[in-house]
Parts: sequence; structure tokens; C-alpha cells
Amino acid sequence: MRLRTLATPFLAILMLSGCGYIGEPLPPALNIPVAITDLRALEYGDHLLVEFTAPALSTEGLGLTALRGVELRVGPTEPNFNLDRWAPGARRIDAEVLKPGAVSKEIPIREFVGKELVVAARAIGPKGRTGAWSNLAVVAIVNPLEKPRDLKAVASADGVQLSWAGSHTKFRIYRGTRDEEPAPIAESAAAAYADTSAQFETPYRYFVQAIQEKAESEVSDSVRLTPEDKFPPAVPAGLAAITGPDSIELTWERNTEPDFRAYRIYRAPEGGVFTQIAASVDTPNYSDKTVEPKKKYRYTVTSFDLKGNESRPSAEVEVLAPEKP
Repeated sequence: MRLRTLATPFLAILMLSGCGYIGEPLPPALNIPVAITDLRALEYGDHLLVEFTAPALSTEGLGLTALRGVELRVGPTEPNFNLDRWAPGARRIDAEVLKPGAVSKEIPIREFVGKELVVAARAIGPKGRTGAWSNLAVVAIVNPLEKPRDLKAVASADGVQLSWAGSHTKFRIYRGTRDEEPAPIAESAAAAYADTSAQFETPYRYFVQAIQEKAESEVSDSVRLTPEDKFPPAVPAGLAAITGPDSIELTWERNTEPDFRAYRIYRAPEGGVFTQIAASVDTPNYSDKTVEPKKKYRYTVTSFDLKGNESRPSAEVEVLAPEKP
């Protein structure tokens, strides 16, 4: 019994040693970053703005938590352009990118005005090994676009009217609110724009930017406006009057404004002043049954909206009240 007890641990150790064998050791990871695939470049003001995502994976499929940097190449294009043989005048720019993620780099362009540039980038892994070149971005560099100035915003019945000073032929308009970051809402071929989607009582912030192909100016200084509804509906049109057996019947054209509320009716005796005889009429017609027979009356109609803004009076009509039947 004693011999069996002593031998059991020894055999167990031998068995465990055999199970622990895991084969030949793996070679160390090279940590070469995969190629950047989303590089984009455009002219912004007097700089070339280059943006891309620094890779988070190696070519071995392993995660990268750190990088040694990114090599950017910017240079003129040529007929037989080759990533291994850049044209004379190309510049190498080393960006201090220490971890994967979004990267933005600005490069002065004065020396490149009038030239077509090609831009590429490749990441440098934590062991100093470079990945493959990214996709290429090609940009024709023009003289820097002038920043729009003197931006103004004025509320109108149709929304917000924008105007600014600028010498270019195409502009991009940005709008933001208290809860939303500014975003493009339209482009304009003139130095003016009507934002008809703006809502009353909503605070807005506007910017404008000149654009041309892959070139953009700096955005203008912002202007803020909370448009207030001080604008009445349209003046009622087409007012007409006919006599009934014991009344005067009025009709006119219907208002179509989204915030339209109702109509007010005004009457004046011959040679007298107008007084209101109906404060809120929903439909474009009215029957006046309070007239005196064989007397002349003049009528006019106004419209008003949900905020109480009242239009100017319509054109007047004059009619002779009928005799009593």
C-alpha cells in the first residue's frame, strides 16, 4: 500500500508534463500596419487638408494599440507616376501619429498653386516597419479661395434671407441649431440664399463657404438669428358682394398659408367709417343679415394667423341692400 501511495504523485507529474507540451515557439509578430484605405484631400483656404484613418490592425490580423507615425507624400503628378519614384519637388511629411484613429493634417500649398498634386500615406508600425501605400488622392491646386464676408440674416415671411459679399461663383451654406451641429443645407450660385425650411422661434446659426472643384475657402464668420413671426397672411383677394332676399352675401378667395387662422369682416355705411362686424370667420364667405333695406354699404376683409398677425384690408366693395320682401 505504501509503494502505491508514493508512486501515484510521481506518475501524475509525468502525465502533466506530457500534456503541457505546446509545440515549437511562434516567431515574434512583425506588426506591419495594413494599408490606409480612406485617404482624402482637398484645398481648404491656403492649406491642403488631408484626412484618413490610421489603421488598428497589422497585416497578420493582430490589433495595434500604438504606431510610430505616418509618412505622408505630396508631390506633382507626372505621366508615369509611380509610388516608388516620386516626381521632383515632392515632399515627405512625417506625422506624429501615435495610435490608430482619425487623422487630420494641414499642408501649406503656396508653392503648389497651378499644379496637380497626388497625395498618399502609409503607417509606420511600433517596430518601425511601414505598411503599404494608401489609396491616392489627386487635387488640382488653385489660388486660395476668398473667405466670404459680411454675412447677414434677415427673417421674412418665407423663412430666412441670407446675403454676403464674395467674389466666387459657387457657395455652400451651413446651418446649425441649438441642438444640432452646423451642416450643409444648400449650394448657391449667387451671394444670397433663401432658407425656406427655417422655422419661426427656432435659434439658427449660419456659415457660408466658397467652393470650386476640390477647393474650399475658410468658412465665413457666423451669424445667429431666431426668426420671429411678425408676418401676416396675404391680403384676401377677389372680394365680391351680391344681394340676397334679406342679406348681403360676401365671397373671396381662400388663403393658403400654413399658419392661417381666420378672417375679420369690416363694414361701413355710405359716407361712414369701417367697423368690425365679424371677428373670426373660418371660411371665405359671409352673410350679413343686419343691413337696413335700400342703404349702401362698403365691405372689406382681413386675414390673420395663429400668432394674431393681421393683414391689410382687402379691396373694398360697395353694394345696395335689398328691399324687404
